Parts: sequence; structure tokens; C-alpha cells
Amino acid sequence: MSESMEKKLSQAMAELTAVQEAVAQAESELSQASATIRSRDRAVEVTVGPQGELTALKFPDNRHQNMTGPQLAASVLEAVQEGRAQMARRVMDVFEPLTRTSGGPTGLRGVDIDWDRAFGSALDGTDGGRRRSAARLHDEIHED
Repeated sequence: MSESMEKKLSQAMAELTAVQEAVAQAESELSQASATIRSRDRAVEVTVGPQGELTALKFPDNRHQNMTGPQLAASVLEAVQEGRAQMARRVMDVFEPLTRTSGGPTGLRGVDIDWDRAFGSALDGTDGGRRRSAARLHDEIHED
């Protein structure tokens, strides 16, 4: 193997190691993350974990006692959906730097993440629609 090829391979391995470490750091940071949200009518408070899972449900000030079943259900769903959307945005923000091209001498591409597949309906209506990774957007531009 030529010296130039060995150098490129060494650089690529170093970049790969850096990406793996950054992913591990992001996963560690997010493993304890949560979002606590109150419904607009302030009758329901939910806490959502990093994967959008409901981890706590509270009824502050007992406002729910004066609500009908459908009103309470709507408040719970509203708060859970907003909590899932907030956690999805936080996860996207943490992982976004990893989706860019490395900029290193090897020109390795960033990690391609399908946000729609990862979060599904949690992203509906946020930021004017669903975010896409740069690679998927690039593919769509070339199709036009």
C-alpha cells in the first residue's frame, strides 16, 4: 500500500472514530433528557422521555375535575404531542452537527438520518413541516 493511501486510510479511521465518539456523547447526553409540558388549559402536565415516551402524567390544581372526558382526553393528547415534538427537536439539534460533511481531508459524508422515520408524527406541524437530512434533500433536488 502506498504511503499516500495509508495516510488517507489513517485519516478516515480517525474521522470515523471521532464520529463514533460524538454519537456516543450525544446518546449519553440524551439518555437522561426529558421535556415537561402543560396543556394550554393548564389542566394536564406531562413529562416525555428522549424517545417520545410518556414518563409522567399529572393533573395540577385538580382542574381536570371540572372537565368532561373528551375535554380531558384532548388536553392529555395535546400535552403529549407537544412534549414529543419538543424532544424530537432536541434530539435533532443534538445530532444535527453529525449530519454534515466532516470537512476533513477525506471528505467523508456526515451521518444520514431519516428524521421522518425516527420521529414520525412527532414532527408533524413543527418548524413548518418535517425536517429532512441534507442527503435526502440533495437527492430530491437532483430528481427535479
